Formats: sequence, C-alpha cells, structure tokens
Amino acid sequence: MTIKLYNTKTRSKEVFTPIDPNNVRMYVCGPTVYERAHLGNARPVLVFDMLYRLLRHEYGADHVKYVRNFTDVDDRINATALARKEAGASGTLEELIKARSDETIEWYHDDMDALGAMRPDEEPRATAYIGAMIAMIEDLIAKGHAYAAEGHVLFKVRSYKDYGKLSGRSVDDMIAGARVEVAPYKEDPMDFVLWKPSSDDLPGWESPWGRGRPGWHIECSAMAYELLGDSFDIHGGGNDLTFPHHENEIAQSKCAGHGFANVWMHNEMLQVEGKKMSKSLGNFFTVRDLLDQGVPGEVIRFVMLSTHYRKPMDWTEKKREEAEKTLGDWVKATDGVVPSLPDKGVVAALSDDLNTAGAITRLHELSKSEDKASLKASIHFLGIDIDKFAKEQSILSSIEEGLKTAPIVEALEIELRKARLEKNFARADEIRDGFKNAGLAITYDSDGGITFKREANFDPTKLEALK
Repeated sequence: MTIKLYNTKTRSKEVFTPIDPNNVRMYVCGPTVYERAHLGNARPVLVFDMLYRLLRHEYGADHVKYVRNFTDVDDRINATALARKEAGASGTLEELIKARSDETIEWYHDDMDALGAMRPDEEPRATAYIGAMIAMIEDLIAKGHAYAAEGHVLFKVRSYKDYGKLSGRSVDDMIAGARVEVAPYKEDPMDFVLWKPSSDDLPGWESPWGRGRPGWHIECSAMAYELLGDSFDIHGGGNDLTFPHHENEIAQSKCAGHGFANVWMHNEMLQVEGKKMSKSLGNFFTVRDLLDQGVPGEVIRFVMLSTHYRKPMDWTEKKREEAEKTLGDWVKATDGVVPSLPDKGVVAALSDDLNTAGAITRLHELSKSEDKASLKASIHFLGIDIDKFAKEQSILSSIEEGLKTAPIVEALEIELRKARLEKNFARADEIRDGFKNAGLAITYDSDGGITFKREANFDPTKLEALK
C-alpha cells in the first residue's frame, strides 16, 4: 500500500519512497536521561512507534531499522550526580553519572513498555560515540565550516547557505528577533557550540581542543551517520526540536558531506485540559504518575493516538474515561476471538500520513460489524494489547469485589459510617485518609454506603495502623 507522509522540509504530504526498500531507516531524537519521562515525552515515542509498526508491515520487519538515542551528556545529569557525590555516595563522578543514566533509562524503558511501545533496533548512548563526534568536528574544521576558540569549537552558521530552511527562518531575522548566546570567542552570534571545555568537577574527554565534552547538536549527527549511514529515510521528533536542534543537525551533516535525512517529521505538543502542561499550573505529571494512579498503559496509548500527530494533543479526564469504556467494550466484542489480519481500512488510514484518529474511527465501525477477528488484529496493529488489558481489568474487578468482604476493610467501613453518623469527623477523616494512603479510593453512596476502588499502589498492610 502506498504510504504518504508530511515532510516538514517541503511542507507537503509526499509519497514515501525509501532509498532502499530492503533497508528502510529512521532516526528519532530520544530523551535526555535526567528524570522520569513526563506525559508529553511519551507523544513522540507513540507517534514514531506507530510509524515503525506501519513500515514493518509494509516492508517487512527485517527490512526496517529504527534508531532512537539517549542523551547522557547533560548538565542536569551532572548536577544530580554531583549532588549525590557531595552527599557521600561512593564512586567517581563519572561512575555516578553513569549510574544515574542507567537508572533513568531503566525507568524510561519500564514506562514506555507499559504504553505498548516497541523498543527501537538501536538505542545508542551519546557517551559511546564521543570518538565519532570528535572525528566529525575535525572534519568540519578542515572543510572550513567550524573553528576552535578558547577551548571551544563552534560551527560557522553562515557557511551553510540553506541554514533556516527547515524551520522557515533567515539567519538575519533570527539574530534580530531571537535571544542568542553572545560570547567573545564567537565569530558570529548565530554560531553554535560543537565542543566545550570541562572543568575538573565535570565529565570530560580528551580532544585536540583540550579536555571537554560535546555540544548537544553534534550527538545526533554523529550517531545517525555511524548507525544509518551517509543518507537515510526519515528523521523524527517533536516540533519543539525543529529549531535549533534539527536545523543545526542538518547544517553539520550537510557540511560534512552527508546526504542525511530525506523526510522530516514532527509531532505537535501535548496539553492537559486545554492548557500547556506546566509545573507552575499544577498540571504536570509523568507517565509513571498515571500508571501508579491505576490508569492502564493501553488507555494512555489510546488517548494519545486518538489525535492526529500534527495536531496538539489534549489529555483530559473525559478522554481517559471514554477510552477506558471503549476498550472495555472491545474486550467484550473480541472475547475468545482469534485475530486474523489487520483491516485494510485501518492500514489505509495509517498509510495516509499516520492518521491514527481515522484508524480508530475505523475500529469503531469494525466493532459494530461481524468481523471481530479483523477488529482484534487491528487493535493489536495499533499497539494496544487488548488481551493484557482484559486480564488486568478482570483482576482489578475481582479485587474490588472482594475488598468489601475483607475483614479489616469491612470493620473499618462500619467504623467510618459510625463516625460520620456521630459527626466524629476527625476519626472519619483519619480512616478516609488511611484508606487513601493504602491505595483504596473511596466514594460515598447516596444511602451512606461506601464504594472502594483499588489503585495501583494498593497495600493492605497499611490498613493495620487504622485499627
């Protein structure tokens, strides 16, 4: 089936024609591993996971290579490691930095696995490719596109005539309208860092310009070249990376003589209840926060895929509830069904610039038809493990049914009702808060009864303290 993708570079939807159909290659900018992935970080993961599945379906699993990097050279990682060292943690700073990166990568894998995302074929760490970065920087200097100054190496932006074409900006406009770092060692305000010096309390590598570490932008150019070659098919990421990161990648790689990426794809950002996700607004949360609150990974994935990747995605409680109900209905519709092949209409929607919203609309149609085998296969094709969701919901339902007959819960429920009737609100609040702390969400029925819902962090031993 013909696949059409929107190319940011040409600002148009194009028929996707791989350089080599037997070796389709895609690079996606991955996370900087200094903390848990927030919900917005999950959007590009799911968007390009869906594209990866589509490409494997069209060209064969053995003919698609997907690379997504981990940036493990970053001042925020350094700061965490340094704080641990100052607090008495054993090991060198480099060892503590690696330990922090290892820890965060494990979290990332756990969280993205829970959302049904397939792991890429390659997940390179920047620290494993320092040599390749140094070699690329040396080549750029030799070709007149970069220069060394005061322990730094900077890229000459004006040496690349097409700089700004991806984001639709001119260099002069960018200088006039944007904040750029002005430093005495820069020949031009727009020049950006390829290499920077490291002090003794920071990680560093020996280089022709002294002990230091790479700038952010050179990482992806070097790793993409090492793992995917001179030219490859697709480069993806969030649209917040279009400038300056992707613009700088293109400039570096093109000036090094690489063909680099043919198609550039960018997903829009995420909102929460119609507002930008922000810690200051109190609507910032991680993927793990949702999972720990009992929101199934399949539900998170469903909500994310319900909006086209080039439109802002608004996470709302209403969408979560609707997604959970829809998946529950599909569980009933596909119970005992052996999946067949994905529906052609679903594949066609995905082939039209990854129209996941259209694919889900088609799933709703299939759920009303007799072809439940195709429905189940198509749900799986979207990366939603309906069998896993069904099993988890069944277990939760059984637990919730049994909660009210558990002796300690039953006793505390009676005491809670008694405290409320006697207006002993201090004791009622103590029991209520104790239930919450133990992972039991409660609601009061109109007749004074109590309904319990087990959260993901349910720990019945915590109820003992309430006796």
